[in-house]
Amino acid sequence: MHGMSVVVITGSCGLIGSESVAHYAERGFDVAGIDNDLRSTFFGPDASVAWIRERLKRHHSDRYQHFDADIRDRAQLEAIFNRYGRNISLVIHAAAQPSHDWAARDPATDFGVNATGTLNVLECARRACPDAVFIFTSTNKVYGDRPNSLPLIELDRRWDLAADDPRYNGIDETMSLDRSTHSLFGVSKAAADLLVQEYGRYFGMKTVCFRAGCLTGPNHSGAMLHGFLAYLMKCVCTGAPYTVFGYGGKQVRDNLHSADLVAAFDAVAAAPKAGEVYNIGGSRACHSSLLEAAALAEEIAGRRLNVTYDPRPRIGDHIWYVSDVSKFQRDYPAWQPRGDVRRLLADIYESNAARWSQPAESM
Repeated sequence: MHGMSVVVITGSCGLIGSESVAHYAERGFDVAGIDNDLRSTFFGPDASVAWIRERLKRHHSDRYQHFDADIRDRAQLEAIFNRYGRNISLVIHAAAQPSHDWAARDPATDFGVNATGTLNVLECARRACPDAVFIFTSTNKVYGDRPNSLPLIELDRRWDLAADDPRYNGIDETMSLDRSTHSLFGVSKAAADLLVQEYGRYFGMKTVCFRAGCLTGPNHSGAMLHGFLAYLMKCVCTGAPYTVFGYGGKQVRDNLHSADLVAAFDAVAAAPKAGEVYNIGGSRACHSSLLEAAALAEEIAGRRLNVTYDPRPRIGDHIWYVSDVSKFQRDYPAWQPRGDVRRLLADIYESNAARWSQPAESM
């Protein structure tokens, strides 16, 4: 049924999950993927990950076992974990409800998936495979809107910090989670983040939280409220309207390629720690404002973005967020992300342009 070493991946058809499945299956691990395509419920049929699920089954049929299970259902999860038991060497927990705006419409579902779901995955791992490395994809939204209190300067096309500001190279893990507006999504992810740390500290499990900035890559089922670069490029290619929310389009994000995040998982899996937390993202090497990214996307695709501006920023949204990755690089000096924003956008364009130009039914 399976070899000696199994990797369990929740959210296995999402951006990070699917990148992780391919990575570990190609390296000879048996991979158990858990994904019930709740994403299509959250964001509509356009955002369904069914196309990724079928591709994973096709490309990795000898290594990949798919489970259509809900992480809120403890019994379903227990059955999967007990099936593999101590053969599980790595758990990558990437399943989530990932949108601020959606969370506000249904806080109970958001908290159920992000917080209670994480508790279920942790508890199943603690009982079935306590020695496995446990990696959680947390988010920079656990800091709430605290980053907006930085002394930002408005420039022509972006907000930025002065070059002599101590946080010029990014925000590190010492930023407070307290006394800020998080969005309900930020709260449910913060609860999960603390749980994952606690299972590391209290039970001695090898748990790590990655507080990620924007993550991107060709496998992203980009949707209006989620998946910044993929959705931006999709709108440029298809002519679909794109709305900029607040801050004059000058808000800044760093972007990390999904393959670079999986490389960081790999580094941790080889030399794990317990209860550790890392900010991870594209850092200064790969960041841009929305205006800058839109201009690049237009240039790459040779088309204009159909853009409208809404002056109301999203609640708890960051004006400027760049990740300081120096703590992770101190602990894992071999990790080097590659690429800049232009390269990321070109990668997304080359991988998806043909699919996006098809009539809607075949997408």
